[in-house]
Amino acid sequence: MSDALVIIPTYNEKENIEAIIRATFNQEKEFHILVVDDNSPDGTSEIVESLIEEFPNSLFIEKRMGKHGLGTAYIHGFKWAIAKKYDYIIEMDADFSHNPKDLIRLYNACNKEGGDVSVGSRYVNNQVNVVNWDMTRLLLSYFATKYVRLITRIPLFDTTAGFVCWKREVLETINLDRIKFIGYAFQIEMKFKAWKHGFNIKEVSVIFTDRTLGTSKMDSRIISEALFGVIRMKLKGIPKKRK
Repeated sequence: MSDALVIIPTYNEKENIEAIIRATFNQEKEFHILVVDDNSPDGTSEIVESLIEEFPNSLFIEKRMGKHGLGTAYIHGFKWAIAKKYDYIIEMDADFSHNPKDLIRLYNACNKEGGDVSVGSRYVNNQVNVVNWDMTRLLLSYFATKYVRLITRIPLFDTTAGFVCWKREVLETINLDRIKFIGYAFQIEMKFKAWKHGFNIKEVSVIFTDRTLGTSKMDSRIISEALFGVIRMKLKGIPKKRK
């Protein structure tokens, strides 16, 4: 059995899901995959279920009734992974914006290099590693992470990154039932709480490539949640603990 689980949340990802699953299983290290599907009407879950026959001991699916948001999909997956006793749990998008070849680098940053959390960062040392984004979206993302760092004081270059490896201990320490955000700000809140609990967060430089198939799930409500939510999160905070 693998010690690492990759969680892939999906909603209408039929163009990408089989390819991302096969690419993940094609890495030198063995990773298991959990797809958390929000009742995709395009048949995404049916594709995954057909592949489970080929990968019965390493590919799993959790189907939810309705579209409930990225954050709740990951929380669902985190709880599943904790119950199954995986030591390392990795968030990854289905659309190849996160390169499966970088999975081993995130894993090693925690398994071999002392990280409790490793973040696939687009902006390490203020270098921008993003491909195929228009200038408006790039500037929005770049300055959003700057804004979050300014407000929260968290020492990360890419606070909004969604390519993240967590040691199980971190997810067991964070009270997942008290995570408030479901969209863009979910990634910020999780890193903020891990940092406030005193866990070591390492950034791994990756190249982010925008999707070529399917439709982006980003909208103005998600961005608004991030911009205004971090202020409420900072004001509320939690006591910082040392391990």
